[in-house]
Amino acid sequence: MAAGTLQILAFIGAPASGKTVAATVAKDLGIPVITMGDVIRDELQRRTLPVTDENAGSIANELRANEGLDAIAKRCFPRIHDLMVRGGTEAEHKLIVVDGIRGSAEVEAFKREFGQNFALVLIDAPLSLRYTRIKNRGRGDDLLSLAEFKTREARENRWGMGEAMKQADYVVRNEGSLRAFKERIKALLQNPVRTF
Repeated sequence: MAAGTLQILAFIGAPASGKTVAATVAKDLGIPVITMGDVIRDELQRRTLPVTDENAGSIANELRANEGLDAIAKRCFPRIHDLMVRGGTEAEHKLIVVDGIRGSAEVEAFKREFGQNFALVLIDAPLSLRYTRIKNRGRGDDLLSLAEFKTREARENRWGMGEAMKQADYVVRNEGSLRAFKERIKALLQNPVRTF
């Protein structure tokens, strides 16, 4: 990534690995965040369906089946370009964060759209810790048993999540304290040019 140019920094990780926390750190720093899951939640709202894991998964599968595995990414591009046009990237690094890439087709779509100004960050945490976190955060689509949680993860792997994770430019481990994780993300966001 070249200094002074718009940079797109996207977070990828298994469910409850810490992507949303990382995105919150970005928001707290005044960095615009595009949340890919909002595309699904917006579609659920448009269809007046409750936000459940089953409904979210069904809509995500439908969009990918009808529009391609990069459907969610492509629906995010207008939101990113709108931020660019409105001057929403006047921060020191001209950075936009994308939260929630789910597959290699999405990574490739972002690379086509933004070229070398796109970088992928893997947020990594072990399954047992992630399941504890998902039970504690209490979102409507998180009320899952361990078996259902593993099924959700398998669904996302069918979208190419595992392959996409292998393409990460940078890995942030999220196994310790919340404070330490936030500090690592903050350091990354404050100087992404040096990191990459």
